Amino acid sequence: MCQVTQVIKVPLQLNSNNLGKLIFQWLDHIFNLVFGAKLNPLCHLGALGFLLFWIIVISGIYLYTMLDTSVAGAYQSINDLSLKQRYLGGLLRSLHHYAADSFIVVMVIHLIREWVFGHYQGFRRFSWLTGVPLILFSFACGIGGFWISWDQLGQFSAQATAEWLDAIPLFASPLTRNFLSINTVSDRLFSLFVFIHLGLPLLLLFGLWFHIQRISFANIFPPRTLSASILATLFALALLSPAQSHPPADLAFIPTTLTIDWILLFSHPLMYVTSPVFLWGLLVSILAILLLLPFLPRRNVPPIAKVDPSNCNGCRRCFNDCPYAAITMLSHPHHRIAKQMAMVDPDLCASCGICVGACPSSTPFRSVAELVTGIDLPHSPITHLRAQLQKSLAHTEKAPRIVVFGCDHGVRVDTLRDPDICAFSLTCIGMLPPSFIEYALRDGASAVLISGCQSTACEFRLGQRWTENRILGTREPAFRNSAFHVNKIQVSWANVGEEETLRAAIEELKKNIGFFEKFIPPSEIT
Repeated sequence: MCQVTQVIKVPLQLNSNNLGKLIFQWLDHIFNLVFGAKLNPLCHLGALGFLLFWIIVISGIYLYTMLDTSVAGAYQSINDLSLKQRYLGGLLRSLHHYAADSFIVVMVIHLIREWVFGHYQGFRRFSWLTGVPLILFSFACGIGGFWISWDQLGQFSAQATAEWLDAIPLFASPLTRNFLSINTVSDRLFSLFVFIHLGLPLLLLFGLWFHIQRISFANIFPPRTLSASILATLFALALLSPAQSHPPADLAFIPTTLTIDWILLFSHPLMYVTSPVFLWGLLVSILAILLLLPFLPRRNVPPIAKVDPSNCNGCRRCFNDCPYAAITMLSHPHHRIAKQMAMVDPDLCASCGICVGACPSSTPFRSVAELVTGIDLPHSPITHLRAQLQKSLAHTEKAPRIVVFGCDHGVRVDTLRDPDICAFSLTCIGMLPPSFIEYALRDGASAVLISGCQSTACEFRLGQRWTENRILGTREPAFRNSAFHVNKIQVSWANVGEEETLRAAIEELKKNIGFFEKFIPPSEIT
């Protein structure tokens, strides 16, 4: 009888993030049911941020061409967009406004999601640390946009910001002096407002580019269907509830009734309810926590991938497939073997094993007692998978005999309690070379099921994609022999909590096996 076996079992660590992680996993499941796994917006938060950023930029370019950058003319030029260009300037103004709010919401959700999933240490430290300053840039850009409209809301925001900055001795003279009377608000000050709103986005763009530098094949745009849906929603909001100006700014008058944008301007009411010092303390505390998180001690850190020069032929497959650019190529110390050899950067390696699945020497058909590959995970060498696979199939007595290859971060394959199922869980499904599927079929398996995270929820980003491409033969390594029958292989991508999806795939595979073995002579089965 087959026994359920796991190559690596990652223990559940009880910490404060577990509840948040369970909540996001539950939301992912709900969103997958509603939108489909490939269009789940929670799995495209980073790409949605880029999309919203470009919507803000493109709409902002037109708005800037219409803007009078003087104190006297700014309000009228902005207000005319809504009054005289309702279906062009007014629409773009509203689109600009809603896209800015959406950008902040997406950014905050993205931050929380990465935190609860623990994506801030080790090989992800660089992306986390470069992402934290973008929060400040984003809020500064958004708040500055209210100033240049120079209505009562912009006046309130500018004065509140000046009071907040004056709470600490940053400047020689208090900034609030610039708002004592209409005469103190000069065109020079207004030019500073324009620079803040237009200049900081350039720094934000550079920061976004820097943020993804160590991520290979980064998705900077969501799928077209999702992009079109987001754009249509923003246009609908712009038409149904267009952005409107408050009355023009008047420093001799203190506005008492304002429609606050609680997403971008929430800090102003919070400051008046508490104090400027409290707001400074809150900001510094949050930033300190976010910047210190990557440096907290890590538990159960797996060793990085190790290269064996004697078995590395410099094929560059691991270099091409690494999700975090952790592999570089250098001159091979034994030129009779190859010209180049892979080298692993310990600071960038995720220990995911995707490089092992890409290595051409990771084939179980090699006639060696111990399978040593060009690149491997020291804590879970691929030779152990071959040995466990051989042992499990050697004790298989009853058909159908199904081998399941799963992922530690996807749906749990150890929930399969069928005695005729041999289950193996790898660090990432991308660690599985396609030749192991053929090897299992040759050694007695009636069928093979490959499971792992959904494509947009892969813990290591590219494991599911590369595995699917290898099975389809569009990426190396591919199957050694493509003659085996398609009914003997099933793929089921499912996240944690979607065990029923996995069981349904098993039942369908059993039906296929029964049909296949009934109508095709055993002598023709590969």
